[in-house]
Amino acid sequence: MSTIIAHTAVVDPRAELDDEVRIGHHCVIGAGVQIGRGTRLENNVTISGNSRIGRNNHLFPNVVIGAEPQDLSYKGTPTQVIIGDGNVLREAVTINRATEKEDGITSVGNDCYFMTCSHVAHDCKVGDRVIMANNVMLGGHVHVEHDATLSGGAAVHHFASIGCYSFVSGLSRVLHDVPPYRLVEGFPARPRTVNVVALKRKNFSAEAIKALMEAYRLLYRSRVGMEHAREILAAGGKLMPELQVLFEFIENSQLGRHGRGRDRRKAA
Repeated sequence: MSTIIAHTAVVDPRAELDDEVRIGHHCVIGAGVQIGRGTRLENNVTISGNSRIGRNNHLFPNVVIGAEPQDLSYKGTPTQVIIGDGNVLREAVTINRATEKEDGITSVGNDCYFMTCSHVAHDCKVGDRVIMANNVMLGGHVHVEHDATLSGGAAVHHFASIGCYSFVSGLSRVLHDVPPYRLVEGFPARPRTVNVVALKRKNFSAEAIKALMEAYRLLYRSRVGMEHAREILAAGGKLMPELQVLFEFIENSQLGRHGRGRDRRKAA
């Protein structure tokens, strides 16, 4: 099946469109854009810059990908947006291209679902199967690991990291890294419990969930400290791979500023 382009769309001849791409009315596709097989753009989608979009994505009206970063230091360098396969970007989702402060790439993985008006800022890295509900806002340089869910209106501070299989409740103000497997909420957001619902849906073993619950109790209820918690769990035979992921994430978070492990900037 050949590519279908609506007669009202504007597609730069230097853009690269694979087979079976569908471009709706009033879309604008700039030079340097690459779109993979089977991707569908509804009306009024804008893609600019060096944006590379994979296969079988579905972009709804008013999505904007590859616009300049909202960063006053940006000087027009040819940075990128790279998006994987099978993603759904609902109405008015925005994904900005990167600055030069890291690797020059804003990236989104595979099989993500971004709801209306969610925003992925410059230099963000979003993993696979991430769900962002309406009006979620990721500041610059945010990393979101695979299988995380962010509820409506959540705002994530720049350089924060969201761990795998975590859940951020609606309207939360995320100033610090969110540990894997945790449910956080609040203003500012704090860990409240283990994200048991998601872990069961993802077929985590009962033993792994029990160990993560025990780790949560030790770290956030009893506050015994990480090394002591590790010793207690190891003595009970509960130091399984999921806990190693958790402890490594928390250790890294402690190396940065204000509970954000990737924020290694010097204080002003």
